Amino acid sequence: MRVPNSVVLPVGTHVDCCQEQEVAEKTQDIMARITAMLVERKSNLAHFIDNLEGSEEPKFYMDQWERLKEMESCTLTILNLVAVNCTDHRDIKKLEATVLGHVKNEELFPEVVRVLPPVYRQVEAAIVDIAQSEEMADHGMMDLQYLLSKLWQREHLAGLGRELLQDILRYLHRIGLVVWYEEIKQLESTVFLQPTFLITMFKLLVRYRLVQQLEGIS
Repeated sequence: MRVPNSVVLPVGTHVDCCQEQEVAEKTQDIMARITAMLVERKSNLAHFIDNLEGSEEPKFYMDQWERLKEMESCTLTILNLVAVNCTDHRDIKKLEATVLGHVKNEELFPEVVRVLPPVYRQVEAAIVDIAQSEEMADHGMMDLQYLLSKLWQREHLAGLGRELLQDILRYLHRIGLVVWYEEIKQLESTVFLQPTFLITMFKLLVRYRLVQQLEGIS
């Protein structure tokens, strides 16, 4: 709300737990709540500004007035909510395509132009190829050094350095193509090339703990 020209993409999850009609109703309700929240925020800001301007000594509140005026000038673009079934890989890909489509929209992001070095795309394509190969286990886990050695087998990536690969993995982690928990000591040398496997595992763990708690209550 404090960043000028912000763009927000609401995402609704757990569609698999709802009927189609429920999804439509909840989507409409969420968008209505967001609209109401923005209207209320605008009204509150206008009210605060009017109070400061109408005070007996407005010059004493100049700093507050300037901050409020700055907040008032911040625009917020709300995109249509995307409903996602987290158990369906096609929905995950659909969300990914939607996000990328919006990011590439120059009307939404007129001042954001970033061109990745060619090696980023080359590594990304190579990792996708490795992840889809028959030798890749379903869990998609791969040692970082082993991944680097696999990439070295590609003619155009033979000179790829470990530090550059780590930079590229950070980027691929941010866009959701891979999962790499470099900040966790036990996992810093492991790259997950199949993020959907982790999602499935987390859901199973959560449901298992939930069942245990419910059984404990009963």
